Amino acid sequence: MCEKTFARRSILAICILVSTAALAQSEPPNPVLTIHVDKPVSKVSPTLYGLMTEEINYSYDGGLYAEMVRNRTFRANRSNIPNWILVEDGAASAKLSVDSNTGPSEALPHSARLDVTTADAASPAGMLNEGYWGVPLHPNTSYKGSFYAKGDSSAVGPVTVSLVANQSGKVLAFTTVSGLTADWKQYSFILKTGAIEPSAANYLVLTVAHPGTLWLNLVSLFPPTYHDRLNGNRIDLMEKLAAMHPAFLRFPGGNYLEGDHIPERYEWKKTIGPLVDRPTHPSPWRYHSSDGLGLLEFLEWCEDLKMQPVLAVYAGYSMAQEHVNPGSDLDPYVQDALDEIEYVTGGPDTKWGAVRAKNGHPEPFHLNYVEIGNEDFFDHSGSYDGRYAQFYKAIKAKYPDLQLIATTPVKNIRPDVIDDHYYRRATEFFQDTTHYDKTDRNGPKIFVGEWATREGAPTPNFGAALGDAAWMTGMERNSDIIVMAAYAPLLVNVNPGGMQWETDLIGYDALRSYGSPSYYAQVMFADYVGDETLTSSLEGAGSKLFYSITRASNSKRLYLKLVNASSQPQTVDVKFSGGTLATTGKLVTLEARSTQATNTIDQPNNIVPIESTLRNVGNTLNHTMPAYSIQILSIDQR
Repeated sequence: MCEKTFARRSILAICILVSTAALAQSEPPNPVLTIHVDKPVSKVSPTLYGLMTEEINYSYDGGLYAEMVRNRTFRANRSNIPNWILVEDGAASAKLSVDSNTGPSEALPHSARLDVTTADAASPAGMLNEGYWGVPLHPNTSYKGSFYAKGDSSAVGPVTVSLVANQSGKVLAFTTVSGLTADWKQYSFILKTGAIEPSAANYLVLTVAHPGTLWLNLVSLFPPTYHDRLNGNRIDLMEKLAAMHPAFLRFPGGNYLEGDHIPERYEWKKTIGPLVDRPTHPSPWRYHSSDGLGLLEFLEWCEDLKMQPVLAVYAGYSMAQEHVNPGSDLDPYVQDALDEIEYVTGGPDTKWGAVRAKNGHPEPFHLNYVEIGNEDFFDHSGSYDGRYAQFYKAIKAKYPDLQLIATTPVKNIRPDVIDDHYYRRATEFFQDTTHYDKTDRNGPKIFVGEWATREGAPTPNFGAALGDAAWMTGMERNSDIIVMAAYAPLLVNVNPGGMQWETDLIGYDALRSYGSPSYYAQVMFADYVGDETLTSSLEGAGSKLFYSITRASNSKRLYLKLVNASSQPQTVDVKFSGGTLATTGKLVTLEARSTQATNTIDQPNNIVPIESTLRNVGNTLNHTMPAYSIQILSIDQR
């Protein structure tokens, strides 16, 4: 080889080495997460993750509450009875109207009146109900129904009750109810389907085959319910809620508690006892509440999912800027709250505990938290300080151990807990995950009673899930001061007209339901929450990498939650100090290729958690997160 050629090749090799070294120096080092296994910081609140619920987006009626008949009490508008249609088959002739002068109870003083001029077995007359965007039916299933009725004579009966397919007109199930009299009486029946295809494209119809007048009210039909509860909840939705492992339920929730006007507030005494004694009331979201899901049903919901009740009591403010002045004007409302607490917690020997026992639940419910009002920072009168103090003093005098929650900071008295609400974009949550890091640990505890990343409709997309998960890492790190947190709204009916508020955790129609990406982020965080936080630090991270570290002290299992909200993969060097770890662990990953990716009613499993084995764990773990991902690393200490 000549000297010139050798020199050129040597120079080229030196240039390659120099370029490689320069490139290595230009690449930033991996972020370093240091975890001190032997240095606990604080306890994690055992009630950190729970549920907030209210009647919005057809969350109860047309949603969780399993009633299949819409407008079962025949509320009328100016021109007709919504959701009910007159049936005149063949040569039948009839008229359907509302009779305001007769009903089965004081609470329901009106009824549907069917005046039949002409009818026979081949040409029956009656009325049909279209349900909540259909009547969902499954094969070989029994549906329990009932109605209150009377006739001008027994000749008008019997009543045939049928379930009919919309398109074919085929009768899928039917029964006959006999014995009508001239007095109001409840009649029960069962409809059982055969080998049909699951479908919501059906309706319920009640007909008679003789002339005469028939009065009806409280027409009801239920599918099988969760835990076979009478007047119970949808199985699929309850199973999804159970999978979230909620520690509490805040109810009756939000604006539904206040109502637009004081007479439209949630009056708990009108939601207990037989359904026929519940008058119903308007909700603030522009539709009527059946109040089938009443106070006792909320408590039984808590019982079924082993949750603590967080009871919100009406505190004298409604959303149309109507309020009750502190003092003697407020006294009846304070007493009503005391009665409500006694209904929940009192023994059968107390006045309202005895009422609960009569309603079917002799055992008291355990209650730790009572929230006084809802979002009273909207009250422009400035009356909340005085209203809260009046409730606080009265409740503490009778129930000194109850923890009382204020819905906004107050001056005259220190609350036990303050309820904070946040509805934000993902970027805003990314920038505020340290929000509670410097909160005064000697002040009131915090209840993040409503929060959500509002991106995506009707349910969150993956960008929202990343914002949610980032925010939850901050709440976990501060779970000594944050005693409870709940995403809101919880539920949404995805049918046209079913949604009043975008970005809701769980979507459904009459037949199906699905969890959003944010739902699965909630499930993951609650599944692996631990009971103590550990000393840790993160150095060299960008603005879209978030984490929290907790440990289950009994099992010595670590739960490292990582969120990579970047469009690029992210490698993290995790250093464990002060303990020895198992060489393998569990890895749970929720990821998507785009922030706009999501789940839908027709594609419910686009984004779901995937479990795999975490390998090569040691004192240092070199771990690479995919782009747009949320991960749980579960590792045992040795």
